[in-house]
Amino acid sequence: MTALLLSMLAAAGYGISDFVGGVASRRAHALQVVIVSYPLSVVAMFLLALLVPGSAGAAALAVGLLSGVFGGIAVLWFYIALAEGPMSVVSPLTALLVAGLPLGAGMLLGERPGPVALCGAALAVIAVVLVSRQEQAAVDETPVARFTARVAWLTVGSGAAFGVYFVTLDQIPVGTGLWPLVASRVSATVVVVLAALVARERPAVGGPARLATAAAALDVLGNVAFLYALQAGLLSLVSVIGALYPAWTVLLARLVLGERTNRTQQAGLVLAALAVGLIAGST
Repeated sequence: MTALLLSMLAAAGYGISDFVGGVASRRAHALQVVIVSYPLSVVAMFLLALLVPGSAGAAALAVGLLSGVFGGIAVLWFYIALAEGPMSVVSPLTALLVAGLPLGAGMLLGERPGPVALCGAALAVIAVVLVSRQEQAAVDETPVARFTARVAWLTVGSGAAFGVYFVTLDQIPVGTGLWPLVASRVSATVVVVLAALVARERPAVGGPARLATAAAALDVLGNVAFLYALQAGLLSLVSVIGALYPAWTVLLARLVLGERTNRTQQAGLVLAALAVGLIAGST
């Protein structure tokens, strides 16, 4: 039950962070937002790590660095895919990989959730895809956005990189505190800052910068909760619950911005609740 609650907290942290960052990205370029939020997340994670017991050796820190590289690449490829292709295709396909790959990896590593929990995990994967699905006309900036081969590779690459990020975090040993996560945020920050330099983007200022600061704090919460959820439970179950973060983004968009949820997303939210209930009932 502890792992379930922590993975739900992680999903909330990730989802609310995405919502806040998305609002900021409406006022500034996405790269301008992340080059504020990512360095801030390093500072916040470092300060938090000082308060949490644990020490990490070279191997644990290396795992953390590797996870951050995958996380940073995943974010960049995802943003490019969204910019160049139809969000109504890019977002759910990425979500499928984010939820499905760690589930499969957990099974390959020998995890054997009970039949009820496995059914809940399968429903969670479907829920993630449905919640991420958006109407074409409502989200595409232009009517000519196409799912080209380049967009396809970027979409699959970002989803796979996000999935590997989740799996890599699962390899962080217990007792290492938050230092591997500090290393992860450092390498992810290096990736996004280098991309911003290449694109000649400057950090966001004013309102977007304040929103980026809030997004950084929420992202730290999500990562910490997810790490401890992985250490308390099964990758195959924790990952799919954590991957339900788009549900929070959709709900906040509905409540705060007044955006409408389509029937597909509403079905996804119902399935998400059912999936959590099944997994909770089996633990």
